[in-house]
Order: sequence, then structure tokens, then C-alpha cells
Amino acid sequence: MGDPEMSASKMSGILHAQPDSISFLSHVKYTQHLADCRASIILLPKHITVSLKPEQAYIGLTDVMSGVQQISTMLAKSSSLPKGISEQCSIDAKANLQNTTCVGHFTIIEAGAAIGHDTQIHAQVYIGHNVIIGNHCIIYPGVKIYHDCTIGDRVIIHSNAVIGSDGFGYTFSAGAYHKIQQLGKVMIEDDVEIGSNTVIDRAAFDATIIRKGVKLDNLIQIAHNVEVGPHTAMAAQSGIAGSTTIGEYCRVGGQVAITGHIKVAEGSEIQGKSGIASDIKEKNRKWYGYPALPVLQYLKSYAIFKKLPEMLKELQDLRKLIENKKGKN
Repeated sequence: MGDPEMSASKMSGILHAQPDSISFLSHVKYTQHLADCRASIILLPKHITVSLKPEQAYIGLTDVMSGVQQISTMLAKSSSLPKGISEQCSIDAKANLQNTTCVGHFTIIEAGAAIGHDTQIHAQVYIGHNVIIGNHCIIYPGVKIYHDCTIGDRVIIHSNAVIGSDGFGYTFSAGAYHKIQQLGKVMIEDDVEIGSNTVIDRAAFDATIIRKGVKLDNLIQIAHNVEVGPHTAMAAQSGIAGSTTIGEYCRVGGQVAITGHIKVAEGSEIQGKSGIASDIKEKNRKWYGYPALPVLQYLKSYAIFKKLPEMLKELQDLRKLIENKKGKN
């Protein structure tokens, strides 16, 4: 709707959009903001009708956020490094880099490492012995990747993430802890994105595995021998203890704690600040609380819990009333 020749060069939220920008209405509850929105182009759900303004164009979409994703990708400013390899980095002669690999200042790449086509290794990255990194990856400044880890294609790892640090494994005897050497590795499959300051520990003996399409937020802890299933997403400050398996297409909210040596069924949705202390066997269910319960059960329980002080007072009053009646008899 509107002028089909309308153009824009940037993207903005609906509250702050100016001319020459593209904005969007992600939910009908924001419809009232359309009247004051000054964006040149606005993406709308197809079922929304609006009054046309001569200085604006409207695009009706079945899935507005998919449109936002595609346009944001087109508008993204390139974070590419200058082509080639910085003279201020250190690359072992036994490392194997493709001629389209970019390497930034003060990065260290150890012997046996192999890095694929069109991968960007930014400044101050450490890549250990025998690390394999695929094609079209972006490794942002300050990332540390320990020895023997493998990373697939189109993986993005944000600043200060650590891949392959030792798992938390000890025995206790004679009054002291004794370290179990962590001899495994981390395997990260294609199309994974890992947020800043997230840590993924190497396995004790086999592999900690992050499957295809997983998205990890900032400040997440993945312990040794964990497997995170394909296309699972996890929000910030959550943690998974050792040897736990998370199914595919799970969604984990912020500050969730998942204990070790359990399995979480595919499609599980775990609300923020919940605690998972045992297996989740039923697929595609929502969980909430600590320890977590099915969402509706938790909400019903909470509705009772928050009234406990009043219920206790009523109970005490009833006891006094009964005791008074007994005394009179």
C-alpha cells in the first residue's frame, strides 16, 4: 500500500523511526503507535488495516518478524576484516589457512589448526593445536578455542567466549580433591551462534556436542559431556551440568539451572529462573518453577502459595473458635 517507489536506508523501532527508515508492527498491541510513526516504510501483519499517509508505504506480511530478519540481514553493516592476514598475528607454520581466511591483530594460531574459506578471525583470538574451523565463520575478538575442538560452517562466536576449557571433574580422597584430566573435546556443528562470555567445557573423555542451528546467549555455562540438540535456543545466565542431553527445538529461558546426567525431551520450553532436577520425558511441554512443574500446575500452585499467610491466619482463627466452643461445653 502507498507509493511503490518509496525507499529507505536504515531500520528503526516504531517509537523512534524517522523518514528514510523502515519500521515494523510486530504485535497488534502497538497499533496505536502507527499514527505517530514517521518511517518511510512500515511492515504490518496482513490483517491490519491502516489509513494511508502520502509520505509512507505499507507492506503487509504473514510473518512480520521474518521480514524484519531478511531486511536486517540486507542492511547489516559489514564487520568484515580487511582481506588477508595481519602482520601482527602469530601463526604456526604447521597451521593450514585458506587463502580467503582473514586474521586480525595479535591473534595466535597453533600448529595443526585448520581454518576454512572466508572465515574471519578477529583480533586477540587464541586458536589451539589441531582446532578445526569451517567455512564462513566469524570469530570475534578475545575468543579462546582450546586444542582439538572442531567447529562447523557458518558459526558465529562472540567476544570472550571460551570453547574447550576443562570440565569440572574431580575425585575426593584423603581430604583433598584430585583432578580428573579432561581428555575429550568440544564439537560445534554448522550454523551455531554463541554469545559473549559463554563457556563450553570439553568432555572428560569423548565430546561435548552443540548440534546444528543451536543459539546460545551471553554468559551461559555448558558443562562437560553435555549434548545440546539441533535448533535449541538458550537465554543468558543459564547453565547445564555435566552429561545432560537437551533435545532438539528446546527453548530455555534466562537463569535456568539444569542438573547433570538427565535428559530433556525435544520441544521442551523452560521458563526463566526454573530449575530442572530430573528427566523431562514428555515432548513439547512448558515448564516453570524451582523445581520445575508443568506451567499450568505451577501457576495454580503459586496462586495458592501466595495466599498462604491469609490461609494460615484463617486456620488459626478457626482453631481458636473451636477451642472456645470446646471450653464452653
